[in-house]
Amino acid sequence: MENFAYYAFCLVAIIIGIIVLKKVAGCLMRTLFFAAIIAVLAALYFIYFKQ
Repeated sequence: MENFAYYAFCLVAIIIGIIVLKKVAGCLMRTLFFAAIIAVLAALYFIYFKQ
């Protein structure tokens, strides 16, 4: 019965880890996406409108 509790605990830990990783990765991807858009807009501003 000890092994069953250990495996159940590991299964719950893996599921919680996957959920947390998905939320963190989604937030990081959104942040990187918006940072790239801001960088492109800043580059366009300095290339075309600062002449």
